[in-house]
Amino acid sequence: MSLNATVRKPVQPAAPTRAPQRRLQPVTSPAVRRKPKLAYALIALGGALAIGAAQIALSLAITQDSFALAELSSQQRDLNLRTHALQEELTGLSSPQALATGAAGLGMVVAGSPSYLRLSDGAVFGTGTGAAGTSTVDPRSAGAVGNALIAVTPPETPVVEDGTAAPTTQELPPAITDGLPSPTTR
Repeated sequence: MSLNATVRKPVQPAAPTRAPQRRLQPVTSPAVRRKPKLAYALIALGGALAIGAAQIALSLAITQDSFALAELSSQQRDLNLRTHALQEELTGLSSPQALATGAAGLGMVVAGSPSYLRLSDGAVFGTGTGAAGTSTVDPRSAGAVGNALIAVTPPETPVVEDGTAAPTTQELPPAITDGLPSPTTR
């Protein structure tokens, strides 16, 4: 076989190679901007207002609670002072001097030596005699020890013309509810 006899395939010319395109291109006209939607703006504004209202409401609630706490603390302090004063008064009234004075006022006297009674046969043991008409102990005598906790007897109540007792008013210090008292100036 000859070389001429073989079929030759036509050779296709090679495709022309193109130059690579540039990725950056100059902008010819500005892009059209879309207007923001009104609904989004209203939702954002409403959310900001809701957050602000919630902060104000919480601030008012906390402030109200602090005023209530201050009022309760003031009441607790007043009750503590009153409890302390009542405890001091009770201590004074339960002192031996106050009890002896109260017993003497009721006509009670100090007993002599004790006597004992046997219940089975009714026999009396001891040399005790009945209490004397006057007590050997006078809690109000000059030799008695003074007690600062015992209140001095109140002064006699003044009587008005019709024979009834006039009410007495006790001079109390001014209440300190609105701050310290101050003189009125012009």
